[in-house]
Amino acid sequence: MQAVLALRADLPAWLRLAGEVEDLFGPLVDDPEFRAALERNVERGTALCVRDAEGVPGAALAGGLLMSVRPPRYEISWLAVSSAFRGRGIGALLVRSALHALTAAPGTVEVTTFGPDHPGRRARGFYERLGFEPTDSVSADGTRQTYQLHLKAT
Repeated sequence: MQAVLALRADLPAWLRLAGEVEDLFGPLVDDPEFRAALERNVERGTALCVRDAEGVPGAALAGGLLMSVRPPRYEISWLAVSSAFRGRGIGALLVRSALHALTAAPGTVEVTTFGPDHPGRRARGFYERLGFEPTDSVSADGTRQTYQLHLKAT
């Protein structure tokens, strides 16, 4: 499997994936702001996906990632992996592909993920394994925390 730039034909599959993770992220499919952000990312080439059937736009997604690119600051604004594909390295593939294709060092990549008091808190370990470090930025209710990865020039 490989991470590729999402196309407009992938939008229905993105919404199916979003519907699958609403229990963690909250309402997405019917949220006009999420839909607009998704479409913007697809249009500007900052939406990566791993399709279930490689190379076939519109196929079901194993995972998807949206990224904000404002060098030297980058932000992973959304990452989800379908439950059928979790534990297979899809999330890591998406993050590494985004870091390779969409960033330039020096810079900083941020992601706001689930905090220590959220049911999705296992995502914290995922980002730590990829080299991200927690910041002091934790939401008041403990459900969100920001992580950073510093990109060093070689």
